[in-house]
Amino acid sequence: MTLELSDFRFVAKALPNKGQRPRELARTMPAHPLSYMELPHDPEYTLYNSRLTPEALSTASDDEMYWAVRTNVIFRHTGELPIEISGPDAETLLNKVFTRNVSRVKPGRCSYQFACYHDGGMITDGVLLRLSEDRFWMAQADGDLFSWYKAHAEGLDVKIHDPNVWVSQIQGPRSLELLAAALDGPMPDPFRYFDCAEVSIAGQTCWISRSGFTNELGWEVYLLPDTDIAAIGDRIMEVGSAFHILLTGTPVFRARRIEAGLLNAGSDFGAETTPFEAGLGNFVDFDNRDFIGRKALEVADKSSKTWGMRVMGGVSQLGRVMWVGETVVGRVCSSGYSPYQNCGVCIVRMDDPAIGPGTKVNVLCADGSIQEGELCTLPMYDADRLIPRGKLVDIPTKPTVEE
Repeated sequence: MTLELSDFRFVAKALPNKGQRPRELARTMPAHPLSYMELPHDPEYTLYNSRLTPEALSTASDDEMYWAVRTNVIFRHTGELPIEISGPDAETLLNKVFTRNVSRVKPGRCSYQFACYHDGGMITDGVLLRLSEDRFWMAQADGDLFSWYKAHAEGLDVKIHDPNVWVSQIQGPRSLELLAAALDGPMPDPFRYFDCAEVSIAGQTCWISRSGFTNELGWEVYLLPDTDIAAIGDRIMEVGSAFHILLTGTPVFRARRIEAGLLNAGSDFGAETTPFEAGLGNFVDFDNRDFIGRKALEVADKSSKTWGMRVMGGVSQLGRVMWVGETVVGRVCSSGYSPYQNCGVCIVRMDDPAIGPGTKVNVLCADGSIQEGELCTLPMYDADRLIPRGKLVDIPTKPTVEE
């Protein structure tokens, strides 16, 4: 088996520094302004968008973080990177760059978006917030869209810049209760799934959106420069104490987002993957726009190659570790353990689009054993995504030890 760079995670350790943010790390890579909350909990950081994001915290085990987001409420500081695109031609540029029609996104609304190269390969994705008619933030996953915007903005009246905004997520069944208690005023009305609004918390202006990377009920807070960001964070934690809020790192969403079919840029898709192969063909609008990659996507195979997989006997390794008989049939792109389903869960990309849900394969697991996996549709449950929309209250019962 050949291992690739993408099969590894690299972490940086925050050394003790009298309770302050890690000075040496902060000099070389930006740390979240609320990282002081993480330092007492033995954090390990990874780089995401050249920002530090907590890969591990001692606040809870991976399983405990999973149950917290499924049954209660969590607080996580992310490495998402909002880039601002503004000006009279902002919408024109974004309609050129993204595969979905931005004109349909009204002010105060968000939209899942991704960009493609000219050959149809995917760059990265994220959540686009339309703050006003001519002002947008694209809160992107890991990758470089800034250069792509600049490269295609020639002749357009548009400004592209990093507004130095940081993002934190509050997710879980009680997250909107916490928001109502933390706000200085009333809840935004409406505040539907994928709405965004400017609000005040602890006397500080910020933006919030009904979005997240867990497929649970939740919201994100966009922390602005030249405000007292610590006051906002401390207020959320203060109010959250009554909800038993849990500060978490990356493990909180790993299994949950896999179950939900939320793809991770760089592992579940990349420059060699078309949106159709990634199972994202519904997010390509073949309308009257000449967006980048359109010609290639028009003639591309429209079949999906991306599915979920359950492994009852273990957690799969990453890479080309699936076989039918003696033949390698695809790649495990992401894997983890679901305490709720009591099995390993994966996102896989198959070589042959004809190999789909119901197919059983042999899988190499993290403990070196070979186990049976079975391909399935995504999401693995809550197929209509009713939970994040607030239309289904689904607080699961934890499996017992006997299970």
